[in-house]
Amino acid sequence: MTEEIQYTPRELIAIVAGRLMVDGESVFVGTGLPLVGALLGKKLHAPNMLPLYECGGVDPEPRELPWSVACPWTYYKAPIILSMSSIFGHSRAGYADVGFLGGAQIDMYGNINATCIGPYDHPSVRLTGSGGANDMASLCQRLIFIGLHLPQRFPERVDYITTPGFLDGPGAREKAGLLGQGPWRVISHLGLMGYDEETRRMKLLQYHPGVTPELIQQFTGFELLIDKDVHETPKPTAEELRVLREEVDPNQIFCF
Repeated sequence: MTEEIQYTPRELIAIVAGRLMVDGESVFVGTGLPLVGALLGKKLHAPNMLPLYECGGVDPEPRELPWSVACPWTYYKAPIILSMSSIFGHSRAGYADVGFLGGAQIDMYGNINATCIGPYDHPSVRLTGSGGANDMASLCQRLIFIGLHLPQRFPERVDYITTPGFLDGPGAREKAGLLGQGPWRVISHLGLMGYDEETRRMKLLQYHPGVTPELIQQFTGFELLIDKDVHETPKPTAEELRVLREEVDPNQIFCF
C-alpha cells in the first residue's frame, strides 16, 4: 500500500494557487502566500508567466523566496526594473492579466478589507491598508484572493472596502468605471471559490480533501452558492510538494 502524502493547510493553499497560474500571462503579485503561489506555478507549469512586483521588479529569478514585494530578491536578475508608478501604469494600461493578493476580510461580492475591523472612525483593529491592492482590483483583468476561511473573514459585507470587487452586485463595477472582469477566484484552506456570472455572488467550485461543502458553509458568514460541478480538490502531488519545500519555500517563511 502506498503511503499517503502528508501536507499542511498552507501548503495546500500554495499549491492550489500555483495551479491557477497560466503560462504567458502577467501576474501582479501581492505579499504573503501570493508570492509562494506565483513562484510555484512558474516553476511547475507556467515558465513564461510574467510576475510583476509592486516596487518595480519584473520577472526576476530570486535565489530565495522574497519576504515581501519590497524584498531585494524581487529585483534579482530581473530583465527590467521599473519605478512603482510605472508598474501601476502598466496595470492601468491593461497589461496585467491577474492581480493576486490577500486581506483580512472578503464578502459575498468579492470586496476585500485590509483597512480596519469595525467602524472606520473607531475600529477595534486598524490594519495595514491598501498598498497596491486597490489598483490591482480596479485595473487588472481578473483578481485572485487568498486567505484563511473563517466566518469573520468571510462576512456578508466587509467592514470597509479597501479593494473593490463587484461592490453591491451586478452592474455596480461597470457603473463605477472599474476595468477588467473583477474577482475571479478565492483560495482558502477549505476550498476554491469563484463567482456566479449573473448574481456576481461567490460560489464554491472545489472543497479540499477532508472537507465537505456543508462544513465550508458553516465557516462562511453568508449563503455560499454551490457550483453544479463542484468537486473535491485534487490532492498535492509528490512533485508539487518537493518543489514547494525544496525550491520555493525551504525555510518555511509562509508554508509551515
